[in-house]
Amino acid sequence: MTTSFYNRQVLSNGMVVLTERMPSVKSASIGVWVRVGSRDESPEVAGVSHFIEHMLFKGTERRSAEEIARAVDAVGGTLDAFTSRESTCFYAKVLGEHLPLAIELLADTFLHSRLDPQDIDRERQVVLQEIKMVEDTPDDLVHDLFAEAIWGDHPVARPILGQKETVLRLAQSDIRRHMERFYRPDRTVVAAAGDLEHDRVVELVLRAFDGFEGRSHHSDPPAPISTAAVRVEERDTAQLHLCVGLDGLPYAHEDRYAIYLLNAMLGGSMSSRLFQEVREKRGLAYSIYSYQASYRDCGLLVVYAGTSPESSGQVVDLIRAECARLRDQPIAPRDLQQAKDQLKGNLFLGLEGTSSRMTRLAKTEIYLERNHDLDEIISEIEAVSIDQFQSLARRILRDEAFTITFIGPVPQAALLS
Repeated sequence: MTTSFYNRQVLSNGMVVLTERMPSVKSASIGVWVRVGSRDESPEVAGVSHFIEHMLFKGTERRSAEEIARAVDAVGGTLDAFTSRESTCFYAKVLGEHLPLAIELLADTFLHSRLDPQDIDRERQVVLQEIKMVEDTPDDLVHDLFAEAIWGDHPVARPILGQKETVLRLAQSDIRRHMERFYRPDRTVVAAAGDLEHDRVVELVLRAFDGFEGRSHHSDPPAPISTAAVRVEERDTAQLHLCVGLDGLPYAHEDRYAIYLLNAMLGGSMSSRLFQEVREKRGLAYSIYSYQASYRDCGLLVVYAGTSPESSGQVVDLIRAECARLRDQPIAPRDLQQAKDQLKGNLFLGLEGTSSRMTRLAKTEIYLERNHDLDEIISEIEAVSIDQFQSLARRILRDEAFTITFIGPVPQAALLS
């Protein structure tokens, strides 16, 4: 049994503060999470969540962008942010003794950013370069193409970075309106892990976020409806990049551990069926892997491969054949146990750092609204039976459900696979 150092507190304004003390470490990671991402944007301001991520470090009423950077560099820490389809996170990692500075900096940028029009215009060029970088990286772009192919024009399918046309139009008023709508205490979670004391973190958060009030105004759109499709973007590239996939499961689904195991067995490691069959036995790809992505009301199970154009049809056939094998043929108990051991090992190794612990705290709060300690997770992994696994595989891995996307010089044979 593991000892829990987890604490949760809801502040009077509605903010949730989560902490996990890790007695053996000297560092601490803290993140301010907002339950808003690219799927919450209207088409006219697509990309605004990611743009805000960039803008909050460009200067506040008290500090310039350089002063913000110097303050965290002076204590050997890091300050960063990221945007996903359903959340935006601003986080810092410092020695535990410098946690007061980290919290003060995060609150200052979160509450008091200037959003100067000149800074907006300058950062707009940075974001446009980031979009171009993805467009020039087909092994990244093919995943965005896949989401658009399977989910159509649903907001969850849009690229997180936005599109050039919408980014060019974003103005200070759009940013402020978006923040006034979503950046409210009832959608904000502060998560911290490492060398800390819960009561002290709460005290620091209360002081730094003093005056942060209000309620968000938003209604969730209905879940996306998937469509089996084939999408092709012809390009003159040396490799053909492809994704083959279908619907997965929402984050809180009762079969989530079964799909984690399914993904591990299909293409989640070097010992997985696809890596062994496609790369090791046949040498048809350098990179081939599967992943599952879960959101509040939907999910994906996707295989990516980079291969030669002439081998692409064979690679697609092999991916579909391995999916059919997992669906139609009973798995051996030892294979399921091997996947369980791999999943548990990855879990423990991935949670050795304060940043990963902080992220886990926030995500379980956002999606499950409660803590999942490691003992409970291990128990639920071990509880997945062969019958549950096979039932999930039959339900998900249906021949008629596959969506396929290609970027590169696509031969006609691949389209007929």
